[in-house]
Amino acid sequence: MTLHENEIPVDEAFVRSLLREQRPEWAGLPLAPAGAGTDNTMYRLGDDLVVRLPRTADGAPSLRKEQEWLPRLAPHLPCPVPEPVHAGAPTDAYPVPWSVHRWIDGEEPGPDTVRDWAAFGAGLAAVVRDLHRVDLMGATRADGLSWYRGGSLVPCDEWVGTSLDACRTLAGLDLDIDTLERLWLAALELPEPSGPHVWLHGDLRPANLLARDGAFHAVIDFGALSVGHPDAEHAPVWDLPPEARRAYWDTLSLDDLTWLRARAWAIAVGVAGIPYYWHTFPSFAAECRSRLRAILTDAATRRPDTSACRADAVDPFPGAVAAGDDRLTP
Repeated sequence: MTLHENEIPVDEAFVRSLLREQRPEWAGLPLAPAGAGTDNTMYRLGDDLVVRLPRTADGAPSLRKEQEWLPRLAPHLPCPVPEPVHAGAPTDAYPVPWSVHRWIDGEEPGPDTVRDWAAFGAGLAAVVRDLHRVDLMGATRADGLSWYRGGSLVPCDEWVGTSLDACRTLAGLDLDIDTLERLWLAALELPEPSGPHVWLHGDLRPANLLARDGAFHAVIDFGALSVGHPDAEHAPVWDLPPEARRAYWDTLSLDDLTWLRARAWAIAVGVAGIPYYWHTFPSFAAECRSRLRAILTDAATRRPDTSACRADAVDPFPGAVAAGDDRLTP
């Protein structure tokens, strides 16, 4: 499945050729596709390893970040995270770094893999809390660890507006784009975040989380690792059922302005993802649409006063949305 114009094609034979060249002791192990995201393709290698290959040359910095920082962050986190065991060198045929990590058993969270969504939300919040408390170890946003989601909403307004307009052109989308735009514009009037910079995973959507035995288990894919303000870190909770969102909020004791800025980030990422992946990655576009529907449901059942700057106007859990409602329906 090709998602980007400048994508580097790979298949099992090609991956095995990389292994023969750089890690011949692994070249004869069983190899099978293990999923693909928007930035990387994965192949399970034997029972204990996974090969991770960026789709484009733009993915090289993300891989290097994981290789440098995951070994230093892992001891501070309360759950398994990827462990790099080989930093693959670029070749003439594949001019991008690649890596091999330890395999982590688990399944993507969903109605069939999670028993208690409140416990799942609390478990995710505990990881976020501990990650945000880890010392920066001298790292700053200037050290290749700057990403837009750790900064201000305001510089994103132009592309978010373009994405909202693009969503309006999609037949069958069935979203209240005008309300999403109103919520986005209101968030631009909020005070800027003023707390210290922290470590950010950057992309805690369900595809980057693992459940095991019905409970929260692990966080994977740290390619968006960055340093910045934490507001956008909380945005993916709109991909989870309301029980998980409430437990997440309660565990972290988030203030209302942080929650409103997080909601705006969720809108931004959702409206950008839908038109970009509408034809090439329908399940990802559906994930974005489900997130935006959850936001709209919350907004429609809030108290009438929706002034963005009044803390007493915020009711982040105004009603129940059935867990799993059309979450991956195209």
